[in-house]
Amino acid sequence: MKRIALYLRVSTSKQDTDNQRRELQAVAARSGWHVVRVYEDAGISGAKGRDERPGLDAMLKAVNAREFDLVATWSVDRLGRSLTDLLSILQHLKDKGVDLFLHQQGLDTSTTAGKAMFQMLGVFAEFERGIIKERVNAGLARARANGTKLGRGNRKDGKTSADEKRWGMSAAAMLLAQPCAALPPVLVAAA
Repeated sequence: MKRIALYLRVSTSKQDTDNQRRELQAVAARSGWHVVRVYEDAGISGAKGRDERPGLDAMLKAVNAREFDLVATWSVDRLGRSLTDLLSILQHLKDKGVDLFLHQQGLDTSTTAGKAMFQMLGVFAEFERGIIKERVNAGLARARANGTKLGRGNRKDGKTSADEKRWGMSAAAMLLAQPCAALPPVLVAAA
C-alpha cells in the first residue's frame, strides 16, 4: 500500500480546505493509498516561499525523511504560484524519489506518462533558467553601453569618495590605471 501525504492550501482566511481534503481522500481510497499525514497552509498565498508556509516546509522536511511515497494535492497552483518555487519543489520531490499526484491536472508521476510529463517540466525549467540568464546579461550589456557603472564602490558606508566623484574610479583603481613607466623597475637576481 502506497503511503501518501496530502498538501492543502487556500489563499485567504475566508476559504477553507474541506473540498480539497474530501476529494483527495476519496481519490486515495479509490487508489488504495494510505494517507499518512495531511499538511495544510490556510490563508497563505501560493506566491509565498517555503519559509512563509509552515505546512509546505513541514511536508518537505518529511520528504527528506522519506515518511511517504507520494504527495497528493488538489492542483499545481496549490503547491505554488511562483514558477521558480514550484520547480524547486518538484525537483526536491524528484531528488528524494517521492512521486506527485495533481488531482486537477490528472498528473501522477508514479506512472510512465506522469514520469514523462515530469521530465518535460524539467526541460522547461532548464529553458526558463537559460532565458533568465540571457535577459540578465542583455540588461547588463545595455547598462554598460549607456555608461552605467556596475558593481559596488569600495567604501563600507556606501558613499562615493572624492576621487570616484572626480574621476569615476577609486584611488586604488587610479593607481592601477597608471602607466607602468611610472612604477620603479624590479630587480631580479640571477639564480
